[in-house]
Amino acid sequence: MTMKKASLFAAAILLAAILSPLGAQTKGALRLGVFADADSLPFMLCESENLFAAEGVDVQLVRFQSAVERDSAFQAGAVDGVITDVLAVILAVQGGFPVKITSLTDGRYGIAASPGSKAEKLADLAGKPIGMSSNSVIHYMVDTLMAAAGVPAAEVNLLPIPKMPVRLESMLAGQVAAAGMPEPFLTTARVRGAKIIATTDDYGLGAGVLAFSQEALAGRLADIAALYRAYWKAAQRINAAPDQYRPLLVKKAGFSEEAAAAYSFVVYKKPRLPAAADLSRAAAWLGSKGLLKATIAQAALLDPRPIEGF
Repeated sequence: MTMKKASLFAAAILLAAILSPLGAQTKGALRLGVFADADSLPFMLCESENLFAAEGVDVQLVRFQSAVERDSAFQAGAVDGVITDVLAVILAVQGGFPVKITSLTDGRYGIAASPGSKAEKLADLAGKPIGMSSNSVIHYMVDTLMAAAGVPAAEVNLLPIPKMPVRLESMLAGQVAAAGMPEPFLTTARVRGAKIIATTDDYGLGAGVLAFSQEALAGRLADIAALYRAYWKAAQRINAAPDQYRPLLVKKAGFSEEAAAAYSFVVYKKPRLPAAADLSRAAAWLGSKGLLKATIAQAALLDPRPIEGF
């Protein structure tokens, strides 16, 4: 192991310990890496209402602040699974990390136009600067939605703004015409006067996924299946009475009180795998950016066993 890799491994282990709810790993717990976002909300409800324990599984949610932190910890073995995206999994498999997608998640990404903008649809943003993060799921989302709206690639004007808070403020200040963002930033933007032009909900774009290492899938398949049973119970509770869970958005998912009050809940769906078209579209986009070196068989990316009961 090189000095750089050794340092990365040590940092990832320390990071997971610092960010875990208990400050240290719980022996025997299935460790799931999450963000404070809509994808993770059902898991946070499981944690709050002891739904994991009711299914006989010990799950430790490990909270991350960035994809870099998450991916470093995952590849170092500090977590067993993560909420991630299709592109990240394809790149991880290409890099030799044994990981499988076990289901889609139900987050929301979208494009918001600055306050006072006259834009009503994506075509109105042709040629205008759109803030995003390069070679990321947000970049992929913006490109895909703009193409679906019939905007030629040559007229999609993307401006890299890696940090989400800076991107949000740049859009609100009119320094860029629009910005690609996930929740809760989309709702925050709307509350502060921006206009949400399009979301992945509108286009049925499957990008967010739950993925586990092959080691976890080989040794803890029953636990992962139990995690999914708890998740679906939590998701159905949120679907049935979303307003009841607005306080959870603030307490667990990083929403401001204002954004939580205005948030339009996603409708959580029964756990299912990405469609072949989702995987093909993501792989084609990575190839177009020079990030995919060889074709990866879709079967190499998926493991349906944890959700077979659904």
